[in-house]
Amino acid sequence: MSDVNSSIKKRKMSSLEFGIREKTILSLGIFLVFFIAIIIAGSIIDSDSFTIDLINKNQAPSSAHLFGTDWVGRDMFFRTLKGLSISMKIGVLSSIISGIIAVILGVIGPTCGEKVDGVITWFIDLVLSVPHTLIIILISMAAGGGMKGIVLGVSLTHWTSLTRIIRAEVMVVKESDYAKIARNFGKSSLYIAKNHILPHIIPQLLVGTVLIFPHAILHEASVTFLGFGLQSHEPAIGIILSEAMKYLSSGKWWLAFFPGVSLVLVSMMVDNMGKKIGKLIDPKTAYN
Repeated sequence: MSDVNSSIKKRKMSSLEFGIREKTILSLGIFLVFFIAIIIAGSIIDSDSFTIDLINKNQAPSSAHLFGTDWVGRDMFFRTLKGLSISMKIGVLSSIISGIIAVILGVIGPTCGEKVDGVITWFIDLVLSVPHTLIIILISMAAGGGMKGIVLGVSLTHWTSLTRIIRAEVMVVKESDYAKIARNFGKSSLYIAKNHILPHIIPQLLVGTVLIFPHAILHEASVTFLGFGLQSHEPAIGIILSEAMKYLSSGKWWLAFFPGVSLVLVSMMVDNMGKKIGKLIDPKTAYN
């Protein structure tokens, strides 16, 4: 009887154990709630939440001001939350646009002949040969700056690595038996790309697009920090860090610490989620 009870307990315990699939889905759900909450909260916050208050300027972090106040008394918690929301919106837009560019060029190259593929490969090498920050600055300035300029700049520089991955996958699928059979039956390249290639590269596209996000928001913050990104009146993380540099030598460490740590934590969380999604999609590791 005791053996039966022990076996039942073991079965119950094993049923409660989480594999990588369950853990990934749970952590992904928690992060999505956290991610959406930051964007919504940052969108709701208006300028009245961090108005100038010279009486409480340069206050260290406290219960009244969790992240302290800046040199004109503005609440750094609300400024950081607003700036983080702006950076995350830019990261999402840039990642989606980069993913679209990557899938278009990655599919067109191998399916439209060697000449087209050679031009696309040459263009990828050209973009990779120039530092991303320099290209982002040039594109942002040419587009008039602001959010539109920085989104265009980041989007047009972060598609290259994902394009190479998708191109390699497309070349493998193109030489597969079912693609050759479809071609022998007279199916067009467009049909093969739509029905055989695109479904195969969706996992790589999803993971690659997610992994672009951390690079996008860090590049946006760095370019804005240098003064070539968002306008100075917007509480972006790069602007906050740029303004804080003037006061770090006088001991106002919280002006840069909390915004910088928040940006890095969000980047690391998204990067980790991208890797977990990759494991979840991979049939070799999905059920470990």
